[in-house]
Amino acid sequence: MTFQIKKCRWLYISLSILSLCLAVTVTPAKAFVQVPTTSTLNVSASTQPNNWLEQGRNLYRSGRFAEAVTIWQTAAQQYHTQGDRLNEALSLSYLSLAQQELNQWQAAQQSIEQSLKLLQTSSADAILWAQALNTQANLQLHTGKAEIALASWQQAQKFYDQAGDKMGSLGSQINQAQALQTLGFYRRSKQQLEVLTQKLQGMPDNEIKVSGLRSLGLALQITGDSSKSQQILEQSLAIARQISAQPQLSSILIGLGQTAVDLQDPKAALDYFEQAQLLTTNPSDRLQARLAQFKLFLNYDKLEFVNSLAPQLLQELRELSPSHTSLYAAINFVATLNYQSNSHPILPLKDLAQLMAITVKSAQQIQDTQAEAHALHQWGKLYLRTQQLSQAQELTQKSLNIARQLQANDIIAQSARQVGQLYKQQGDRSKAITAYTEAVNALKVLRGDLVAINPDVQFSFRTSVEPVYRELVDLLLEERPSQAELIQARELIEGLQIAELDNFFREACLDRTQQIDQIDPTATVIYPIVLPDRLTVILSKAGQPLRSYVIHKSQAEIEQTLDNFLVALNPVSDSKDRDRLSQQIYDWLIRPEEADRAFIDTKTLVFVLDGRLRNIPIAALFDGKQYLIEKYAVALSPGLQLMATRSLHQNHINAIVGGISQSRAGFSALPAVESEVKQISKAVSSSVLLNQEFTSQAVAKRVKSSSASIVHLATHGQFSSRLEDTFLLTWDGEVNVKELSELLKNRGSDPSKAIELLVLSACDTAAGDDRAVLGLAGLAVKSGARSTIATLWPVKDRAAAMLMTRFYDQLRQPKITKAEALRQAQISLIRQTDFHEPFFWSGFVLIGNWI
Repeated sequence: MTFQIKKCRWLYISLSILSLCLAVTVTPAKAFVQVPTTSTLNVSASTQPNNWLEQGRNLYRSGRFAEAVTIWQTAAQQYHTQGDRLNEALSLSYLSLAQQELNQWQAAQQSIEQSLKLLQTSSADAILWAQALNTQANLQLHTGKAEIALASWQQAQKFYDQAGDKMGSLGSQINQAQALQTLGFYRRSKQQLEVLTQKLQGMPDNEIKVSGLRSLGLALQITGDSSKSQQILEQSLAIARQISAQPQLSSILIGLGQTAVDLQDPKAALDYFEQAQLLTTNPSDRLQARLAQFKLFLNYDKLEFVNSLAPQLLQELRELSPSHTSLYAAINFVATLNYQSNSHPILPLKDLAQLMAITVKSAQQIQDTQAEAHALHQWGKLYLRTQQLSQAQELTQKSLNIARQLQANDIIAQSARQVGQLYKQQGDRSKAITAYTEAVNALKVLRGDLVAINPDVQFSFRTSVEPVYRELVDLLLEERPSQAELIQARELIEGLQIAELDNFFREACLDRTQQIDQIDPTATVIYPIVLPDRLTVILSKAGQPLRSYVIHKSQAEIEQTLDNFLVALNPVSDSKDRDRLSQQIYDWLIRPEEADRAFIDTKTLVFVLDGRLRNIPIAALFDGKQYLIEKYAVALSPGLQLMATRSLHQNHINAIVGGISQSRAGFSALPAVESEVKQISKAVSSSVLLNQEFTSQAVAKRVKSSSASIVHLATHGQFSSRLEDTFLLTWDGEVNVKELSELLKNRGSDPSKAIELLVLSACDTAAGDDRAVLGLAGLAVKSGARSTIATLWPVKDRAAAMLMTRFYDQLRQPKITKAEALRQAQISLIRQTDFHEPFFWSGFVLIGNWI
């Protein structure tokens, strides 16, 4: 089978929470179940010829669950007859485990309740309590009660600790981490598992070690570290095979398959999924493996396999007895197909609707209200696809009502958005705004863990999170927005940019913020918002009401003009064509406000840019006579509430200046860097690291030991919306942006010691990437730097050296802002050098705090 590699829209099956980044429900990996031998318990072994507990245990371990049920039922009856309450309780606890494997949830509930009741009326040892609570928690997790399961495992851990059972305690902690993942607390789970794995590494190979490594591997995969996830899962697989830990093999193999998809190796992924299907003795695990294969075929357009497998899976899902796992398998299946084009449905939509109807009924039967809400949402989406709006609204509203009762923000965000879409189609703007606002508020609550999701970040964020914000902004800015609507739209655009920053770093970046438009009365903040049929510009100035201007141009026309302008900036292009395009954008963004005298008393224009506008050198916009930078200082910001403000003390500027002038690691030489470094070190007090001295360790050491307010790095680098493609070159290799941010943040958490200005004078942003500038802003935020100066494209190194030298000369002047210092340096290139073309000076942008 031949796969064509493309960006894979992978829909995970590793957790039980609906991941908003994917907008698809996912199914949990199985919690680790401990079935100890009776010799580990302070319970007398049976004197019968056949040791029922041990027989059942052996059958359970080999996957013969029905036979284990029969044996343990017999054991419970016999121990009851003998009056052996403790062994009866243990038999019932084991029986519940086997019944869970067979999806006999009501029977499993009765067995464990009876076991716990017996323990309460007997003098049971701590180890028996631990075992029974472990069984109860496993049942709670798989019947949709993850929060209660977490508490039960915490209680079980205390009993294991009390009994001195170290491995039992570790197993319970691993299961707690699994419950955290199910609740959506991915990073907390990963941190807990990393600590546990350190403890397990020095221990003998056993099932608990396998489970810990497996859980950590899955957590790493979800939180973005696919390579490390692969290593950990392979280690888990090797141990599982060595000790014949059969029940865990399929889960590990499916995890490895998902990681292979992340690493764009579909052939390996398919092999793992097929192995998982062949090796498992559990019908539920086999179904998960088949669903994983189905999604793989679908994502790589292998329709011949999709079309044959889809009806089989549909039939299998219809026939499953109700359980948490079977419910989410069905929901996942329909959610995957809901992404397909209406014009070519793989299965009849009425058949999928019938499956969701069955799923809702099953969820009600086992009282899994979260699964019921998910199923109602997907069912409503099916009716939305066929434009049966009243049915869609009824089902989606039911989903939303349940989600509110559960305080399940992941479901609220999706169902509230869908309700908003339905109201919008019906022309009820007010109700649509209310619904969308609820969806956005739910996303904000989820922010911390939502952003940690790894798979195909651009796809997931742009299809499941970003549209919620944009659709609400579009509604708010219809017709003549009120002041309250303008304020909400502005906050949404800022919130979206913060969410994008979080998404870029896969963790929440911004904790402390400050409203800086209140501090600089000479700044006007401009929000150009690209909507499908228009460009709306919002103006914010301290102490004044917000203003808005509308340009009626389609998004396609705006983006084409922006792209053409970028091409025309090349010095070999026709300057008349460049000026015409530049003037066109000026007329959209600046001219109406100037005509309205909105910039009176304004010295700095701060742009919160949207979409493709982020790639445009705003300073180079042309009014027909002069460039924008000749009239105002210009800065970029992801929003007003990002950077705390503190101006530089011009008389006490200290800098760490580093760079590479020689060719290194396949990158070309930057001969003017040496001159740039020397000139800057003359202009301001500097600590210099050049070429061989410019290592990541040396930079980290200088940052930590120095009180320098500026870090200036003149070296190759690239900024992209993909974390993996964003790096800076040091003498000892590429430093990725996360490592760089930690390296620059090497002064602890004291805000007074933060870097005031980070300058990246030879870096490049990824061509055509309208989120790359966010990577630059994100670096500043994560490193604690209050502002960053960087280049949107590679600039001739002699022009860069000249501009930076003049920038530092200006920065030493009294009471000058960073934005004004950059403006004066750019003007000097325009008026006093051969580098007067915008290509040479307009690529330098100031991001963050401009003061």
